[in-house]
Amino acid sequence: MVKANDSSAYGLCAWFFAALLAAVLALAPGDAQAASVEEIDAEVNDVMKRFFKEVGSSEELAAKAEAVLTFPSVIKAGFGIGGEYGEGALRINGKSVDYYSTAAASIGFQIGVQSRAVILMFMTDAALKQFRASDGWEVGVDASVALVKIGAGGSIDTTNIKEPIVGFIFGEKGLMYNLSLEGSKMTKLDKK
Repeated sequence: MVKANDSSAYGLCAWFFAALLAAVLALAPGDAQAASVEEIDAEVNDVMKRFFKEVGSSEELAAKAEAVLTFPSVIKAGFGIGGEYGEGALRINGKSVDYYSTAAASIGFQIGVQSRAVILMFMTDAALKQFRASDGWEVGVDASVALVKIGAGGSIDTTNIKEPIVGFIFGEKGLMYNLSLEGSKMTKLDKK
């Protein structure tokens, strides 16, 4: 039995279930299958268009970023124990340079399946270099991601963003504020 405060056992269990979810999603039909680079790029384009349309000053912020990592569809499933998986593209100057997967696992009350888009903006060259040099980068361990909230008028105050990495989470109804990316692990994919 795993004790609630046994973090090493929890971590092992969490990554096992994330890997299990990733395997299930890879075998599932339709949108859950591993995508080609063309499919990923098309989905990233769609998410970024929606992001720029719905969130004021977001295009300006993206232009200031050293790179933007977008996961257009992160599928989360759970029944007591849950996991999530998605694939996305890292873009520098608007061009996809690498492809990544994101995976996470969780234990607690949860039931069902949901999809969300995740956008990470690397605002400093140092943060981007650390991310690209890592062999499996984990939010909350390798770096923190500041989730941006939208101010009055539905815009981002781009002058007050000082964090090296900022993130946005989109659901079906738009930008979501009450979620966390802690424990999400990003791994470079071998896609060309």
